[in-house]
Amino acid sequence: MKARVIAYYLPQFHPIPENDAVWGKGFTEWTNVAQARPLFRGHYQPRIPADLGFYDLRMAEVREQQAEMAREAGIEGFCYWHYWFGNGKQLLERPFNEVLQSGKPDFPFCLAWANHDWTTKTWNRGKDIVRKIDNHYIAKQDYPGDEDHIAHFNQLLPAFRDHRYIKVDGKPLFLIFDPYHFPDITHFIELWRQLAEQNDLPGIYFVAICNSTTTVTRKDDGGIERVLPNLESSADVYQNMLRLGFDGVNSFGKARAEMISQGKYYRLIRQKINKTFPFLPTSRLNYPKVIKHFYAPEDSWENVFPTLLPQWDRSPRANVADGIYVNATPENFRKHIEQALEVIAGKADEHKILFLRSWNEWGEGNYVEPDLKYGHGFLDALKDTIL
Repeated sequence: MKARVIAYYLPQFHPIPENDAVWGKGFTEWTNVAQARPLFRGHYQPRIPADLGFYDLRMAEVREQQAEMAREAGIEGFCYWHYWFGNGKQLLERPFNEVLQSGKPDFPFCLAWANHDWTTKTWNRGKDIVRKIDNHYIAKQDYPGDEDHIAHFNQLLPAFRDHRYIKVDGKPLFLIFDPYHFPDITHFIELWRQLAEQNDLPGIYFVAICNSTTTVTRKDDGGIERVLPNLESSADVYQNMLRLGFDGVNSFGKARAEMISQGKYYRLIRQKINKTFPFLPTSRLNYPKVIKHFYAPEDSWENVFPTLLPQWDRSPRANVADGIYVNATPENFRKHIEQALEVIAGKADEHKILFLRSWNEWGEGNYVEPDLKYGHGFLDALKDTIL
């Protein structure tokens, strides 16, 4: 086996009342994607989907077609972003719930808890163009305590028991997006492990999602401390996550790669400037030059699962704030995959996991679904290297 590729899957392609109230009736991820415009000569925008068109994830036929495309490309399964805000509040749950309840598509899946606030800054492209509601909050992430954690577990128990659920070392795989701002996360992990055993599961395989190079760390008291990023080693970052109780880490090397290719302080200062002055030109980063620095030495650890990044362009969501990758072509993505395969080559087959970021994040420009420019190019790059 070369790799177990698991693709992050965004369910934001159907309208919900919470988005309607802030952005207007019928808002979905496609709204900003279709409105995007080039910011410089040669900038690939707007990005137009090919085979599946501007789909609606309430349609079972679309979900079946996505699974078939992914299967043919060698992707093991989808990792659905899961939104639980506390006190039983969920958002964007319908597509996954229908997959679970219908049994279709018969394609593996797991869940990643996107435990972060939803604010009006999320999709405003740096402009004050929306009505402000609840102090900019659309939904606030809360952690009310054990009663809510138990309700959360029970809500997901049918998924964990489903034959399609992806496992690592025999345990259902569950990822957490923000381990830094989750108070008492160690207690939460221990509680869910107990609940799993009480429900005849062998446990839960918890994975922390984190940058391989970071400017923050968790202190022993649960607080957050600013630190200088270490570009030589990610050992401290990963060990910090494992000490919290996680079984593994999904590492994301974008910040590390940009700091090495651009210079640590230049990159930090430039991002701050673009966020403060959105009228300034955006940063352009050459994908092949940046991506060669994407993996840290510790990404070869047995319980560290690196990321594949096909493209990056958040301008439909964030305007100029985050920088835009140019020359992110299927051929250059192919080289990136080959580099990733070398990183994980020495691991046991069970742990040769690569998280693809992403299957369908069109608003962030990181997707592998077919578009009008590259067709199936990114899927073919996966198929030719993984299978």
